Amino acid sequence: MRYLLAILFMVLSMSANADTITAKSYMVTDNIGTVILEKNADRTQSIASITKLMTAIVVLNANQDLSEELPLNFKNAQVYHTKLPRTLKTLSRGELIQLAIVKSDNFAAYTLCENYPGGLNRCIAEMNHEALEFGMYSTHFKDPTGLDAGNMSNARDLVKLVLVANQHPEITDASGKPIVNIKVKKKWWQFKNTNPLVKDNDNILVSKTGYIHESGGCIVLLVDTNLGQRVIVLLGSKNTHTRIPEAKQIAEIEL
Repeated sequence: MRYLLAILFMVLSMSANADTITAKSYMVTDNIGTVILEKNADRTQSIASITKLMTAIVVLNANQDLSEELPLNFKNAQVYHTKLPRTLKTLSRGELIQLAIVKSDNFAAYTLCENYPGGLNRCIAEMNHEALEFGMYSTHFKDPTGLDAGNMSNARDLVKLVLVANQHPEITDASGKPIVNIKVKKKWWQFKNTNPLVKDNDNILVSKTGYIHESGGCIVLLVDTNLGQRVIVLLGSKNTHTRIPEAKQIAEIEL
């Protein structure tokens, strides 16, 4: 009897913890996509800068030279809220990928697509083509940054995106970096990861955060745990401060 009461208490505690999560939807799976935990996983919504994972994948799949220096056109930089110093003339394609993933720099993502074969529109078209190829049938992209609220997906689709991203060493390498250092003349500029969890964890394989007003706080992760790799997708959290505690809370519920 005591054993049954203990089990009941544990189940009720897990339900109570789940009820405190403000995210509109979430999903936890293993590393082949088997669902472990989910809530409203088919609910489609804006995904903000989670978009940049697809931007990076499309650029990497084009097999362009990652060491090629790309010109930085700061004419539209204010629109993209970049922290990059205006004294910069070029950055390599590889550095721009790191800035897009680590710092979630919108201007970096825009520049990558602007220098894609065929230009910006072709890059966005390829993002949508790849989404279909990955089986992400509820996903659509309108821009490479995530600033456009029309970039839509759901938790189920984004699990697939995370698993594809994990196949690219450039993305997994960037995901785990707490800081990206960029040298401008004789000065080093530091750009911190938008996911503070990477500072104290070397078991995060893929990481991307996102936020605009329409999306709420979003985060996707692929993490090594004592039970194996876990994909965590959390969308529509109350704000940027709640998304990470809630992602951790989901993992604790599952574990």
